[in-house]
Amino acid sequence: MTQPSPHVLSEAAAAWRSRFVSLFDRAPVALAISDAYGLILGANPAFASAWQLQPGKLEGRRLLDILTPTNERQLRRLDEALRSRRRSRYPVEVSWRARGTTRHGRVTVEPVSDPEDDVPRLLVSLTEETGGARPDPVRKDAANGLSAQEARILPLAAAGASGSAIARKVGLTVDGVNYHLTRLCRRFDVPNRPALIARAYVLGLLDPTAWPPRTAAPDGPEQP
Repeated sequence: MTQPSPHVLSEAAAAWRSRFVSLFDRAPVALAISDAYGLILGANPAFASAWQLQPGKLEGRRLLDILTPTNERQLRRLDEALRSRRRSRYPVEVSWRARGTTRHGRVTVEPVSDPEDDVPRLLVSLTEETGGARPDPVRKDAANGLSAQEARILPLAAAGASGSAIARKVGLTVDGVNYHLTRLCRRFDVPNRPALIARAYVLGLLDPTAWPPRTAAPDGPEQP
C-alpha cells in the first residue's frame, strides 16, 4: 500500500488544525488554552465574554491575573498535580471582576499532551454561577482570618514598611511579599495597598487600638 507523501500529510494536518480552530471558536462552552504556568495562549469568544472582551485581549495574560481562586485546597491540589504531571480534571472555584461587577464560578483545568511539547498545555473551561444569593466572599475570608505569613506581612504594610523592609523581616523576597499583598487585594476586592489596609481595619483583621499595627485576636483586639 502506498504511503501518503509528506506534502499530503502536511496538508491534511493543516486542514485538521483549521477545523479544530473553527470548532474551538464556535464552542458554546467557555474555553481557553494555557501553558503549564497559566499563561493564556488562546481563548474562545465564550471565555472572553466573561470579561466582555475580545479573545485576543486575553492572550499573553496569566490566569491568576484575571481569576481569583476562592478555595485554597483545590488550588493546592491542582498545583501538586501539575508538579507531578498527573492527568485528570481539576475544578477550582473562582471569582473575577468584569466592568465593576464581581462574578463567581468554577474553572476546570485539564492537562493535555502535545507530541511537540515536553510540558503539557492546560485546557481550561469556565462555568459562571447564575442566580441565587451566595455569601459575601470578603466576609467569609475575614471570618477565616489570615494565614501565618499574611498575619506577619499585613501589619508591617499597615505601618508603612517598604516591600524590601517587609521582605527582610519575614524572610521572603520582595516578589514574595508583593505576591501575598496582591492576593490579599484580590481576596478583599480592593485596588491597592492603602485600600487593603483600610479594608483590613474595617473587617477587624487589624487591631484599631494598637501602634505599631498588629493583627486582632478572633474575639477582639490582641492582648500584649
